Amino acid sequence: MSGLVLKLGPHERVLVNGAVIENGARRSRFSILTPNANILRLRDAIHPDEANTPVRRVCYVAQLVLSGDADVTEGKRQLLRGIEQLSQVFDDGDSRRLLAAATDAVLEKQFYQVLKALRALLPREERLMAAAAS
Repeated sequence: MSGLVLKLGPHERVLVNGAVIENGARRSRFSILTPNANILRLRDAIHPDEANTPVRRVCYVAQLVLSGDADVTEGKRQLLRGIEQLSQVFDDGDSRRLLAAATDAVLEKQFYQVLKALRALLPREERLMAAAAS
């Protein structure tokens, strides 16, 4: 048996195919066997007010598609455009690898993988913005 193994802490919430599920009082482990299930830990979710930087805005689009709150076709278009814009700023090899992985995941409709790749850019974006501010 393969699939995603989801480990939840006490009272942790997760969004699975549009339904919010809350864990009980103990740690739990679930195996998600359904391929292409849309899953998002709510502790990792970006609140609309927090989508205030270029990387966070693109992550937010991926999150909306993942949660089922945005049309997949329109979301793919916005994600590809956003990733292209980010590639104009993030030109180091590791960032390029992450952006390429995000692009491939968009094309394969693997929106969790898109979000995962883009979130790895957040610390870099923070450093760039801090350097620009000083």
